[in-house]
Amino acid sequence: MKPVLFSVSYAGLWGQERLSLEDFVRHAKALGYAGVELMGKRPHLSPLDWRDDRLEALRQACVAAGIEVSCVAAYTNFTGGAEAAEVPFGEVQVLYVESLAAMAQALGCRLVRVFTGYERSDMPVAAQWRQTADGLRECCDRAAPFGVTIGIQNHHDIAVHSRALLELLADIGRANCKLMLDPWSPCLRGEALFDTAHDLAPHVVYTTLADYVHLPRFHYQPALINYRAAEPDLVRAVPMGDGDIDSLSFLQGLEAGGYDGPVAYEMCSPLRGGGSRENLDACARRFLEWFEENGLGRPQGA
Repeated sequence: MKPVLFSVSYAGLWGQERLSLEDFVRHAKALGYAGVELMGKRPHLSPLDWRDDRLEALRQACVAAGIEVSCVAAYTNFTGGAEAAEVPFGEVQVLYVESLAAMAQALGCRLVRVFTGYERSDMPVAAQWRQTADGLRECCDRAAPFGVTIGIQNHHDIAVHSRALLELLADIGRANCKLMLDPWSPCLRGEALFDTAHDLAPHVVYTTLADYVHLPRFHYQPALINYRAAEPDLVRAVPMGDGDIDSLSFLQGLEAGGYDGPVAYEMCSPLRGGGSRENLDACARRFLEWFEENGLGRPQGA
């Protein structure tokens, strides 16, 4: 397995210090990473900003730094836009993913990450499922000429459970559609991490880790002079190994199922210790230490 750093961690979206994409690539190398995942939107790798010459310069910068672009991350929601049926929202997303696939090819990358869709209350669930599958199938067809695989990350509501995810994968029915299975979602929802990872491993091409602690919530009830439990818990990102996500069992399950691919680290929510460069760097280095301590392979950039 190879550790990868996701550029969203240094995109400034949750108050973190922001790095340009070029600076991020060099910084990832300096931290000890040999691979990066690039966020496919502003302020990083947006199709609106990165064209021909600039994209080639980024490729050369990655080559010079000895950094592999392991994944380009799209941000999709294939159930969005139903409130304005006259707007071709689905077509816009497919075009966006196709653009990122072309950019990935230019960077020597063969994987584009996508999400499914958030469940809506104004559409039948079966219609949302079908719309999501149709959109993802067309993304696969349009990515194929670039030699790019579409990787579904288990993040959005539609098909977020592992059994549903396998069902969706079968409905899409494309050889270049694979899974980017992460541990935090099944852990928070109560799936058995080792078993889930082991069973889905033959379909997995990528995984992303982060660690979180559960913070129980309560509402004060004055009439009872007591508290009522509120569900679900708040979760907060913490350095790798300090939280409640059993990522090691998950990776052991993937490995037992035959997986030996990229393992990305992301800081994509408010983080214990804040968003300073010093704290981000400490957490990024801690991930590499955790990776090696658990016998997952020596970081290639070290």
